[in-house]
Amino acid sequence: MNRRSVLKQLSLSVGATVLGSNTMARLSNDAIEYEMPRNPLHKPLAKPVTAITLGAGSRGNVYGGFAEKYPDQLDIIGVAEHIAIRNERYAKKHQIDDKNRFDTWERVFERPRFADAVIISMPDNLHYEPCMKALEMGYDILLEKPIAPTEKECRNILAMAKKTGRIVAVCHVLRYAPYFVKMKELLQNGTIGEIISVQHFEPIEHIHMSHSYVRGNWHNSKQTTPIILAKSCHDLDIIKWMLNKPAKQISAMGDLKWFRKENAPQDSTARCTDGCAIERECPYSAIRIYHDNKQRLYVFDLPEDKAKQPEAIMEYLKTTNYGRCVYKMDNDQPDHYITNIRFGDNITASFSMEAFTSYAGRRTRVMGAMGDMVGDMEELVITDFKTGKQTKLVPKAEDVADYKNSGHGGGDWNLAADFVQAVAQQNPKLLTSTIDESIESHIMCFMAEESRKYNKVMDVKM
Repeated sequence: MNRRSVLKQLSLSVGATVLGSNTMARLSNDAIEYEMPRNPLHKPLAKPVTAITLGAGSRGNVYGGFAEKYPDQLDIIGVAEHIAIRNERYAKKHQIDDKNRFDTWERVFERPRFADAVIISMPDNLHYEPCMKALEMGYDILLEKPIAPTEKECRNILAMAKKTGRIVAVCHVLRYAPYFVKMKELLQNGTIGEIISVQHFEPIEHIHMSHSYVRGNWHNSKQTTPIILAKSCHDLDIIKWMLNKPAKQISAMGDLKWFRKENAPQDSTARCTDGCAIERECPYSAIRIYHDNKQRLYVFDLPEDKAKQPEAIMEYLKTTNYGRCVYKMDNDQPDHYITNIRFGDNITASFSMEAFTSYAGRRTRVMGAMGDMVGDMEELVITDFKTGKQTKLVPKAEDVADYKNSGHGGGDWNLAADFVQAVAQQNPKLLTSTIDESIESHIMCFMAEESRKYNKVMDVKM
């Protein structure tokens, strides 16, 4: 591939969006920085789309943040949140009328429809019922992944969306990240010839693993969802989306190897705050992670007064799962997981999710008959087998608060912008992650988990 051909590819359509000259910058002779331009199908809005947020935690605040920055596009007019301080802070941030504040999602639907859309950002196991009710009442929906904890529930939501004709956008945000959008475009335009195989890797990062899947809300798959669905449905989805081929067969292996009681160090205690003899040298010390380094504090509802925060953090560590020893939790999520998939046209893909890395972000290698692509979300390097030349593409994207370097690649607010336009125009084709498009990757996750548990190759049937 020569430089001229790469620039030509860069000028081609990205869905309905055309990259103009103002979206590219030459970093060097073989490196090009690019960003996603404004979608020409977006139209000026006569008024903002109105929405009710169900769940004012981390993800609810991501999409709430979009409304704060772009109040002419999205107006959050209601909230349902059972944790009082979160409810209060969210309502204050969005100037929500007291009559539109609810302590449970059920109470939202006791009233006639009073907004255009509902944002469902509650825990995984609480997606199904409010989604079905919202569809029944005529709301369009922005649905945090996973769609629902079971295959049957996912299919029921799809059927209800078709029955009601409402828009259900699934938060598969990687489809909106400039890095993956460009990768898909180049692959579908034949940049590296016929696609042969894909290797995709998700390094969770060891602290993130301990925070979310050992101590955190997703530590128990039976109470929430399996990690392949909770964390990595993003990855199976992005592989499928880039290839644009149906999955045919899938097999998986993985286990919980390290975060187990038998691996607890001698003299360790039930909590890091209990005077544990090895706390200072433990890489998973809750005191060091949360109190000393102040990492991932968004899970705590801390006082506004920063002087009072250290004491509040220590109290959380003494009373919640976030202060418990990682070896003595009631967790069951695998800490390493590999999945192999056969797609249409005999394209093979391998996916690996690993907890024990010092870094995060996704890594992808795509092998084609005429070239290959190697990328880590920071850059994408394309090699042309005919000439041996390499070209580096550097996406320009900014992650929202608390998601920097988390592997979302700036897709969160790009999704929000397209969702607003889809609702305003009543045109689901403005979205790439409607439930119709997204459900197949969920089916793949369910099949992968069954394969892992029962040691068999599964056929993927839609």
